[in-house]
Amino acid sequence: MTLSPEYMLYAKTLVGVLAIVNPLGAVPVFLSLSGDYSAGQRKQVAKSSALAVAIILILSIWLGDAILTFFGINIPAFRVGGGLLILLMAINMLHARQCHTRQSPEEAEEAENRENIAVVPLALPLMAGPGAISLVIVDAHQAVHWSGRWILSIGILVVAVTVWLALRLAEPIGERLGITGLNIATRVMGLLLAAIGVQMIALGLVQLLPGLA
Repeated sequence: MTLSPEYMLYAKTLVGVLAIVNPLGAVPVFLSLSGDYSAGQRKQVAKSSALAVAIILILSIWLGDAILTFFGINIPAFRVGGGLLILLMAINMLHARQCHTRQSPEEAEEAENRENIAVVPLALPLMAGPGAISLVIVDAHQAVHWSGRWILSIGILVVAVTVWLALRLAEPIGERLGITGLNIATRVMGLLLAAIGVQMIALGLVQLLPGLA
């Protein structure tokens, strides 16, 4: 039994969003920023971060087209721009580095002194940052029916649950995998993102410049 092209799109989007959110990659940052938190406070931060990721990305699915229309940006141009952003993030992930499109050094320094780290910087821009937002807007635009956006929204909820589990179990995950294990996972995710970014750029360029096809 083969999946229809539309359902293949949803599956690809779920894998792509999970790779770009990269909950495992957020574990070291979470442990660093919550070093002096109690167990209860860490649980609350994990829950709030997952909820914020879900809200940000689901709003992007439903309001993305309206925002692009307001600024006069067409989908092919946005696809090329989003693809370039995702490709840059992927290159940094392949080198196990934190991309500055997610969080700059100044933002990281400010985060160390921030009381509530759940939404900023963990959810935004670390996990549900510009790259993830770009990907869901482009894929939501490709949904054939309104039901497609509901399916994408359910997929985002699955990603949010994964974020919650990763942060909730951050301490044992960090101890088991160590820095090397987390970096390997980040590089694998980066390889997937590189392919997605190149594909987005190629499709966008073909639409902007039909002569390339």
